[in-house]
Amino acid sequence: MLMTPKPPYYAVIFSSHRTTHASDEYAKAAEEMFALGSQEPGYLGHESVRDAVGAGITVTYWDSLENIQKWKTNAEHLVIQKMGRDTFYEEYHVKIAKVEREYHWSKFHEDN
Repeated sequence: MLMTPKPPYYAVIFSSHRTTHASDEYAKAAEEMFALGSQEPGYLGHESVRDAVGAGITVTYWDSLENIQKWKTNAEHLVIQKMGRDTFYEEYHVKIAKVEREYHWSKFHEDN
């Protein structure tokens, strides 16, 4: 489980439905994007899940809207975004939210 910073921070929620082809190429591109994004100013972490039929959600965490915008316009990220529209995705949605409060529960740790 990702440990996120203390609020407030921003979440970019990317939900998508993949095409049925290019899975090897997609995996490589996704790995590259996580590595590249993690080097960006203001990057705080990410979480990602995908089901067997191609639906997925990736959430990246950022310290500011300005750094989210810088990441969106990163030259290498722009290339992968185009590949996504041309090859990887049937559709996607992006939502940006400010996280003002969070809490966590587990059998071993609880914080409210």
